[in-house]
Amino acid sequence: MKIATIIARSLLGLIFVVFGSNMFLHFIPMPPPPEGPAREFMTALFLSHYLYVVGALQVAGGALLLIGRKEPLGLTLLGPVIVNILCFHLLMAPAGLPMAIVVSLLALFLLWRYREHFAGLVKNAPTPSALPRQAIATGNATVNS
Repeated sequence: MKIATIIARSLLGLIFVVFGSNMFLHFIPMPPPPEGPAREFMTALFLSHYLYVVGALQVAGGALLLIGRKEPLGLTLLGPVIVNILCFHLLMAPAGLPMAIVVSLLALFLLWRYREHFAGLVKNAPTPSALPRQAIATGNATVNS
C-alpha cells in the first residue's frame, strides 16, 4: 500500500505542478473552451486574474505532494481546486471529465491514506456534560481518544 501511495502522490503532484505552472509559463498550448458557459467561465477567470490564484494553489499543493512533506496540507490546498475541476467538467465541458475523474480518484485515495490527519474535521467534539466536573472547573478539559 505504501508503494501505491507514493505512486498516487507523485502522479497527482506532477499533474498539478505541470498544469499549475502552465498557467504562468504557457508551455502547453490550451485549446479554446467550447462555446457557452464554459467559455464564459474561463473568460471570467482569466480577465479577473483569478486563474493565477488557482495556478499558485496548484503549484504549491502539487509541490508539497511531490516532495513528500506536508502531504495533508498539499491535499487541503488542492481539494477545492479538484472539486471545481470536477464540477466544471460535469456541468460545462464534459470532454475533460475522464481526466477529472482520474484526478479525483487519486485525491480520494490519498485522502483515505492520510485520513488520520483529517479525523478531527469529522469527529464530534465532547459535550461539556460528558466531561468530569473537576476538569471543567479547572480548565483541564482534555479528552483521550
